[in-house]
Amino acid sequence: MNNKKYSSLIGLVLLSILFITACKKNIPDERLSLGSDSQFIVNNYQPILGRNTLFSDNFYVGSSSVPLNFKIVNMRRFTGEPAPELTEFFPVQVWKSAYDGTEKSIAEIEAKRKLENHQLFEIREHSGQFLMWSKANSNFVKVQPDSGYVFDVEVSNSGGRRYYKDLKLRPFKERPFEPSYSDLTTGQGTNTGVYPSIMGNIRGEKTGRYLNPTDIEIQFKKNNAPGNSLSFKFVDTLQQVIDPNKFATTDWANLVHGFNMVKNSDSVKYDVAYPIPLAPFPTKYTTSSGGQAKAYFRYDRQGFGNVRESALVGMNFNIFEQGNWTIIFWFKTERPKFIND
Repeated sequence: MNNKKYSSLIGLVLLSILFITACKKNIPDERLSLGSDSQFIVNNYQPILGRNTLFSDNFYVGSSSVPLNFKIVNMRRFTGEPAPELTEFFPVQVWKSAYDGTEKSIAEIEAKRKLENHQLFEIREHSGQFLMWSKANSNFVKVQPDSGYVFDVEVSNSGGRRYYKDLKLRPFKERPFEPSYSDLTTGQGTNTGVYPSIMGNIRGEKTGRYLNPTDIEIQFKKNNAPGNSLSFKFVDTLQQVIDPNKFATTDWANLVHGFNMVKNSDSVKYDVAYPIPLAPFPTKYTTSSGGQAKAYFRYDRQGFGNVRESALVGMNFNIFEQGNWTIIFWFKTERPKFIND
């Protein structure tokens, strides 16, 4: 091959390389898609203030490629005014390691929590879930019957971005405990108490009949003394104290996740950390879902024919507000009959 032909071949090779390179540069990068069918399936959010509330399963991904990025934009009051109470950052309590119900002291519990600065209503960056933090309260956040807030959400990935406009946030006033006997909108009491979650084989002292849940009223009371505690108290029809030791087969040590139990003839008291339960996680102190604490009180007695009866009364509950709380079991129609009565 002479030099002229060799030079021509080299030139063709170089041109081919340049052509292929140019073509590759013109091929667009593969991008994620942002599907037109993706949407929020919940557009109106109504958390109860004073507790952490997570809204999940509220966004339909559809044909969009993940991961998606979510961001709240243009948070405003319903009137169109700015809403600094929801755009500024506040210290909130978060878990830095998991709560599992085996903690042996309040200090051990608190060592697992820390303060971080967050907006009180925020969206999780890649899931689209909304979270209202318990720090939000009706002293500065608008609650129903006010029309509340309107906001938009920006959803994006490398394929583009889309805005979902005019989602609504209409919080309810705090309900410090559940089950509650307060109206959801006004916060005013609609009753003086609630019924037990569970009961059985409790006979009345006078009639000998089995009592029904409607014979027992459970009340939640809070005093303003410093500290965080939870007490249980039992009273008869005349509000006379029933000795908690009468509930002799109660597992007092594992009744609640509390410490430094003090039990006397008037009540039983525990030092506790709030909220109760501390996290929506199943433990020996909670219902099977972990959504509520449980406190069950038991005793045995001899029934008719010397048959042993195991009696039980209990409550599934939440308390969201710190302080010194007492849960009172009022046997309002008839005092229960115990083993030595």
